[in-house]
Order: sequence, then structure tokens, then C-alpha cells
Amino acid sequence: MLFMLVDHARETIYLHMQVSDPMDAGSVDPGLFFTRLLSSICAPAFVFLTGLSAYLYGQFHSRQETSLFLLKRGLFLMLLEITVIGFAWTGQFPPEKFYLQVIWAIGVSMVALAGLIHLPRLLLLVITVLIIAGHNLLDSISFEPGTVLYIPWAMLHEKVFFDIGFGMQAKTTYPVLAWIGVISFGYIIGPWFGKQVNTDERLKNLIRYGLAMLAAFIVIRTLNVYGDKPWIVYDNALQTTMAFLNLTKYPPSLLFLLSTLGVSFILLAHFEKAQQGSWVIEKMAILGGAPMFFYILHLYVLKILYLVALLLFGKTKGAYYGVDHLYMVWVWSVALIVPLYYPSAWFADLKSRRRDIRWLRYF
Repeated sequence: MLFMLVDHARETIYLHMQVSDPMDAGSVDPGLFFTRLLSSICAPAFVFLTGLSAYLYGQFHSRQETSLFLLKRGLFLMLLEITVIGFAWTGQFPPEKFYLQVIWAIGVSMVALAGLIHLPRLLLLVITVLIIAGHNLLDSISFEPGTVLYIPWAMLHEKVFFDIGFGMQAKTTYPVLAWIGVISFGYIIGPWFGKQVNTDERLKNLIRYGLAMLAAFIVIRTLNVYGDKPWIVYDNALQTTMAFLNLTKYPPSLLFLLSTLGVSFILLAHFEKAQQGSWVIEKMAILGGAPMFFYILHLYVLKILYLVALLLFGKTKGAYYGVDHLYMVWVWSVALIVPLYYPSAWFADLKSRRRDIRWLRYF
């Protein structure tokens, strides 16, 4: 959640220094590159943990109840994306352009998982591996605008704009095919977090598989033949390293997922092991206890702060208000942690105490 806050602060006050996907390692400032790279873990971790949460939810509910909850919450998240969250980004409703971003992808993935959980576990594992490992084989497939498959394919695997009528467009910022594989992966890993599993065994599994994914990433990336756009060797080690780590997020490549999920596994093990008596991790976990509330809250706080800055200082960077130095992005982010923490902690406590208020589960 905190890495995401940094990236969205960057999108708010450093937008005049926007980066491409993947980033151009030959021209982007290293500080901006690594600030952006830091947030790469966010979406894969969110989607993976959504699948894991679905499995844990299913431990206390029937498969039919779990499937129905996933379906309803997925549709709810999709609605949130094109209304409340979309307005936070654009300041328009209805907007000229709908951006189908991470909450949309999570929602669609939950709807897909609502059906996938009824499959035999082995078949679900096979489908998951095929999606995550094989979806880059589909990168060359494309359809012309106006054809029957153009919009469905864009939803699944291609980042494009398409017309939706009434002078409006939608952009598939987060094509969902790979994310469906990630949420299924989280669901498959769910048994590791069951009560019957010894903590030490779970931590060993997380570290073992996390390191295996990182090793696979290094090997495949070094071969430079599959899994993402090729990297090149520059005249200096820093830019070459940046090129090696420069991965495609929209849609997420195999190498993007191997590296980010590998790091996520290791962090999960570290945080679980370190949480006993750690005041910092305890507080961080509270932010994770109200993820949707925090997500919406931080977007609106950033939007309000941006509008206030725009009113006070005007458009300092062409069409935008922006700051001169990257470190100000970090200053804004750190300054917002405490103001965002207390409302999120209140909502997380409310969710915990008032289980009779059923709609709270959707946040």
C-alpha cells in the first residue's frame, strides 16, 4: 500500500516526467526509474493476495457461497472503477475516457475465479501455469478496430482505446488475461496458509518458491528470447542493469510476474516472521486490513491536494502543476502516511467489530 502511495504521488505531481511502459532505460533518470520500479510489486501482490483471500474465505463458506461472493464483489469493484475511482483520476463524470485499471482487473479476475474454483484443483493448476507462462505467445495477435474480436481481445490481452458510444472511449490499461492467472495462482497457494500447516513449513515454501521464481526470471531474462521485450547492453553498468530490470506491466509479462511475485513471496515470509513485536509491521498490516478504503481515500486526498496546489501555484509544468525535483514525491508520500493511517485504522477496526454490516466486506 505504501509503495502504491509513492507511485500515485508521482502520477499526481511528477506527471510532466511521465514514463513509458516499459521504461526507456537509455533516457529515463535513474531515480525516476527505480521509484517507478518500486511500485511494480503492487498490482501482482494485490491480485495474488485476492486469490489467497478467496481461498481462506472458502474455508468458512461453501464453494457456492464463495463463488457467489467473488461474483458479486468482482462486479462491485468493476462498478467502482468506472465511477468512484475513475472520477478520482479524471475529475469528470461521465468522463470522455474510461481507464480500466487495476481495480477493474481485480474485479474481472474475481468474476473469472468465481467460475474457476469449481474446476478440479489439478486442472486449475494447469490452466494457471499455461496463462502465466504462455500468454506472451499471444503478443503478436491483434485485431482491427471494428471487428468482432477487437474489444474482447483488448479486454484480455491488448492495451488500446476503443469506442463505447456517446462520444466516449475506454482504455484497457490492465488487460485481464494474465491477472486471471495471478488470482488463480493465489487461490492455489491458499492451502499453505491453512491452520493445519506449520508456520515454519509455510515460510520455507514461500522463500523456496520465491527464490525459484527469481532464479527463473534471471535465467530467462539473460537468455533474452522470451517473456518480455529484449534488453540491450549499454555503455555503463547502471543503464544495463536498468534495461535488464525494465519489464512490461501492461499487460504483465511472464518476466514481470516472475520477478514481482518472487519478491512478494519473500516479503510475505519476512513480514510473517518479523511481525511478532514489530510496531512498524503491525501498523503497516492495519493499512492492509482496509485496502479498498485506503485505495479510494488516498486517491481523493491526492486529487484534493493537487487541486489546491494548482489553485495556489498554477500550471507550473506545461499543462500540469508539478514539482521540480523527484524527492518531493517522496516528501509528499511520507507526509501523507499518518493522515491516511488513522482513517484506515478506524475503518479496519469497524470491519472487524461490525461483521453484521455485510456491505463492509466489499471494502
